[in-house]
Amino acid sequence: MEIIKIPFVEKVGVVKNQDGNLSLAFDESNENHLQTIHASALFTLAESASGEALQAEFPELVGKVVPVVRDSQIKFKKPAEKSVTAFPKISEESVSKFKTQFQKRNRSSIAVEVVVKDFEENVVCISTFNWFVQGVEQ
Repeated sequence: MEIIKIPFVEKVGVVKNQDGNLSLAFDESNENHLQTIHASALFTLAESASGEALQAEFPELVGKVVPVVRDSQIKFKKPAEKSVTAFPKISEESVSKFKTQFQKRNRSSIAVEVVVKDFEENVVCISTFNWFVQGVEQ
């Protein structure tokens, strides 16, 4: 599944940039009352990037599982006054635990950390998305 083709993600304006990362342009369609990028738009960017990271890490599972966000945490560090890019990361330990659990039970959980930065490398927000992944019967 192409994350940026999800209707809500498209509506928010998340795109894949030339580096392959997900980005969000600063424009009036995603502004809040402070003329910065709305928190919900930043959340959508980060959550989408976490899902994209899962697909990249486990391409063999695409179309064979149902992933859902179980919970998340986000901390807004600086107002987003410029276009932003998301940088997801999954630890090797998390990948290993996920694979072991998934092989045993056809389901598992995994955390994806995402840092969102503007083009000057200012950290706008940091987040963690905990995904529950269930295999589907083939």
